[in-house]
This record gives sequence, structure tokens and C-alpha cells, in this order.
Amino acid sequence: MVNIEFVKEEIDDMTDPEPSRIKHEDTEEQTGTEVKEEIDDMSDPEPSRIKYEDSEEQTDWVEVKQQRHEVNAVEEEHCKIKASRKDVIQLHICTQCGKGFRHKGHFKKHMRIHTGEKPYTCPQCGKNFADPSSLNYHLLVHSGEKPFNCDQCDKRFISSSSLKNHLKVHSDEKPYLCSFCGKSFKSLHSCKQHQKIHNEVRDHVCECGKSFTTAVQLKQHQRIHTGEKPYKCSYCGKRFIASGSLKRHVRVHTGEKPYHCSQCGETFKYTSGLKNHLHTHSEKPSFGCDQCGKKFISLSQLKYHLTVHSDEKPYVCSFCGKSFSRLAHCKEHQKTHNEVRDHVCCECGKSFTKADCLKRHQRIHSGEKPYKCSYCDRSFTESGNLKRHERVHTGEKPYHCTQCGKSFNQLANLVTHIKKHCSVSE
Repeated sequence: MVNIEFVKEEIDDMTDPEPSRIKHEDTEEQTGTEVKEEIDDMSDPEPSRIKYEDSEEQTDWVEVKQQRHEVNAVEEEHCKIKASRKDVIQLHICTQCGKGFRHKGHFKKHMRIHTGEKPYTCPQCGKNFADPSSLNYHLLVHSGEKPFNCDQCDKRFISSSSLKNHLKVHSDEKPYLCSFCGKSFKSLHSCKQHQKIHNEVRDHVCECGKSFTTAVQLKQHQRIHTGEKPYKCSYCGKRFIASGSLKRHVRVHTGEKPYHCSQCGETFKYTSGLKNHLHTHSEKPSFGCDQCGKKFISLSQLKYHLTVHSDEKPYVCSFCGKSFSRLAHCKEHQKTHNEVRDHVCCECGKSFTKADCLKRHQRIHSGEKPYKCSYCDRSFTESGNLKRHERVHTGEKPYHCTQCGKSFNQLANLVTHIKKHCSVSE
């Protein structure tokens, strides 16, 4: 192969105008005194030497041109080899999403996104990972080392990248916008995952044929086939496929209601409950009950309400035979037989069979009295107590004695009155 640098140096030297200048001066001298110089110079060999040098320079120039042509040919061949090598490198194409890879290792790693394969296992907890770097990062969790801390909330992290992602929580900046709906996101990854919903891209495929937009969704789905439920409730032992399902379930025991209505302050356990409630502020209830006149926003809510008026009670307690119109009520009732008290107060440890009972109990600790009398300044922890109190102001007496027709403002007073009739008859 021709040394390219050497040829280029020779080409540069040949571009020097000095040889052509010498040749031109020699021609002028011969033209001036042609006859005389021919006679005088017959004995002097100098002109023939100059002529020989000129022809030698011409020969060198031809060789340089030939070498330059060879260099160009070599460079052209090198570019062809480079292009063909690039074509060979790009042969690893993903059949599911069309993405191309230069290295087979990168291609294999990418395919695990679609298959959900995770061949690298943590020796301490058994958790699986798709690549060794993720496993090494995970091992730091067991060592407890977290050298990076947030200066705003003192939370600590294993890596600087985790800290950077966390800092976005404190910032309102959401620079990544969805090109379809305009929704903004704090991270590019979240934005890309969201856009798959619009593109209907489901590149994470299960062996059963069902596809998903994210690897996490695929992993959760695969647990249906394996029966794996890694998330266990510390209150009742119930297990779940996803951590989010466990978090929602735990609220049944704790009575926590983290979702607040900004308009009236009412709280909810789940986002779905809050969304349904917000319709009461924004929409007029158009579905009315023909039996009691109560109105509802949706038809499904009306249908659910109608079971209150129906005599049909298809759900029967297997312990005492009591029947219920709703399955949830039957399950809550059966806990009284099983002595299941899975709603535990985190303040004092007292347990209850129902979430509502726990919620009312927790107001003892918090001092909260959300039910205020519209006639005086008194407030109450329960809505039932408020109703009984307001009858003092209104004079309402909804409880009637069937024997004498006397009315009472509280059920307990009616029960006491009926006992008097029984004692008189005896």
C-alpha cells in the first residue's frame, strides 16, 4: 500500500514554482545570443546538464501524478470498505420494533425488553435483572450505602442520577411535552412511555400473545401465569401482584384517605372516588330515584342506589343466614362472626371490623369534628350524632309508637317507651 503522507509531501514539493522558473530563464538565454553561445558552449557541458535536469523533473512529475492517482484509488477503496463494513454492522435488526444495532450484545440486551427475560439474579433477595449493570446497582440497596443526599428534603440516594431525577419532584418544571395531546412530563422516559398510548405501540409481548406498552406492565401480567404475588399485607396477610394494589389495600386497614376535594374538603381512599365526587361540583345530577327523589350524576350510581329500596337481598351470611342487598355489606357483616378486626388504629393499636368504625375512632385522637350544627356552634364526630342533635332545634320526632301514637326524637327513647306498654300489659 502506498504511503499517503509521503506522496502528499512530494506533491507539495512539486507545486513549488522554482523548476519552471529555471527552465524559462534558460530558454531566454538561448534565444538572445543563439549562434555565439552555441559555439562558445560546445566545449562546456553545462547546458546539456540543465536539459537533463529538466527532463528528469518532467519524469518525476509524471511519477507523482501516477502516485496521486494510486492514492485516490486507495482512499476510494477504503471508503467502500468502510461503507460495506457499516452495512454488515447494521445487520442486527429487531423484528418487533425495527430498531437496529451494531453489536450483537446490544441487540440481545434490547430483545429482553420485549421478552421480559431477566437472567441476572440477586443472590441476596432473588430479584432478577435484564443486565449485569442493573444488578450491580441493585446490590447497593443491600449494602445500605447512599452517598448522595437531597439538600431540600434530606432524602438519600445510591447514585447521582437518582438524585437528579428526585430533584425534579421539588421543581414544577415539566419540559417534555406530548406531541399528540400536549401533556407535560418531568422526564423524557415518562413522556415516551405516554406517547405509546397514542401510537398504540405495544412492544412488550407475553407468551400468551397479550401485549403491553411498558416492561412493568408485562411483568405484572406474567405473574398471572406464574401465580407469583410478592407483595404481602402486614395486617391480614393478603398478597398482591403489584405494589400499587398493596398500597390501595392497606388503606382499608388504616382508614387513610389521601385524596382531598379542593372545593369541599371531603377525602377519599382512591383517585376514582375523588374523580366521581368532583362531578357533583361540576355537573348537575340528572338521574333521579323515582322512590325517594334522590338524584345522581350517573346511571350506574342510580342503579346501585335502587338496591336500598329493593326487597331483594341475594347475599346471605354463611354463619347466621342474614341476607344483604350488597356483597360488600355481607362481607363486612361476616367479619363479626370471624372476629376479623383488620382495621387497626396506628395511634393506639385498637382494631375494628369496618373502615368507617376506624375512621370515627381516629377522630378521638385528632379531635376532628367535621359535622357542624347549622343552628348553633356545636360540632360532632359523626353525622348520626349531628342529626339527633338538630332535632332539638327543629322539633322533629320521626319515631312513633304504634300502640299509642306518641312520637320521639330518638330511637332509644321510643324503645324505652315501648317497654312501658309491655310492663303494663303484663
